[in-house]
Amino acid sequence: MLDIADELHRWVEQGRDFAVATVVAVGGSAPRQPGAALAVDADGTAIGSVSGGCVEGAVYELCRQALTDGEPVLERFGYSDDDAFAVGLTCGGVIDILVTPVRASDPAREVYASALAAAASGEAAAVARIVAGPAELLGRALLVGADGPHGSYEGGFGAHPELDRTVAAEARAFLDAGRTGTLEIGEQGSRCGAPLTVLVESSVPPPRMIVFGAIDFASALARMGKFLGYHVTVCDARPVFATPARFPEADEIVVEWPHRYLERTAVDARTVLCVLTHDAKFDIPLLQLALRLPVAYVGAMGSRRTHLDRNERLREAGVTELELARLRSPIGLDLGARTPEETALSIVSEIVADRRGGSGVSLTGAHTPIHHDVTSAPEPAGRIGSVA
Repeated sequence: MLDIADELHRWVEQGRDFAVATVVAVGGSAPRQPGAALAVDADGTAIGSVSGGCVEGAVYELCRQALTDGEPVLERFGYSDDDAFAVGLTCGGVIDILVTPVRASDPAREVYASALAAAASGEAAAVARIVAGPAELLGRALLVGADGPHGSYEGGFGAHPELDRTVAAEARAFLDAGRTGTLEIGEQGSRCGAPLTVLVESSVPPPRMIVFGAIDFASALARMGKFLGYHVTVCDARPVFATPARFPEADEIVVEWPHRYLERTAVDARTVLCVLTHDAKFDIPLLQLALRLPVAYVGAMGSRRTHLDRNERLREAGVTELELARLRSPIGLDLGARTPEETALSIVSEIVADRRGGSGVSLTGAHTPIHHDVTSAPEPAGRIGSVA
């Protein structure tokens, strides 16, 4: 739901009733990940996607029906070998879809409204919903934010105070990791008692891509980083090159020595650092710091000869072999790239492969999974509270 927060937030402000279908779990080669959503309002307007087109029509009708019935629905869609025209995933995967009506009369609407407002404004927020459990708990929601007091939350399930506190703590852990997924918990907030399945959706600010070196390759990389959803910063000590006119796609231009900027700026486990300065006076102090930070990726441009020389300089500066092993240099995958745009593509390809666990080899003739970070789907389910 939070992946289409901008549009849904407008619907809430306009007072529209709608139903939102959210991917709860996936198995096999499913096209969308948990948290992907499709919403339909009372007039039949649809936004978002849950399958890239395979089952959109069937999910659309489920949303229309949920708006009429006022009841949440959990459905599983998978591949059907028996009937080529059956509603299913042609890719052979399995997805579980939770459809939740959000109407003016629903008790959780205010919680959803707060969650959508936070996500639409770029604030960190996580919303938890019960996917499977007692009928009286379905349709309720709980919201935690990153800036509130620890342990605070909005909404709840109204069943047992300990359940709300436990789910809030779990949701905060999901939010800290920027993760969306499900968890199993007892109905009284412990691991005992009747089991509940809770979907936690996290919305976090975009990850950062910091590009050091205001060169033509950096301009192409900034465009590619924005396309992939990164908040892009370009940093260079030379004011004549680090200008908004040269990097119109960048979110931020910083004129400062690279290592000094990296010392003072905030980074996290999703941040990627791309060192394109190709100059030892910039590279060495910058990489000496970068390789000791808890970031997702550190890559440096240069020929193999430059790479070997740079490694020796880094060793002399006290960088350990374990730290050096984190460095992706020469930067990027072997695509035979020549132009700045092709080089940027090779760099972001390596970043995606590193993030998702890909090998970087051609899928043609390979025996590796197409998707590397999928989660297992739960047991088959139909309408919530009944047997499919």
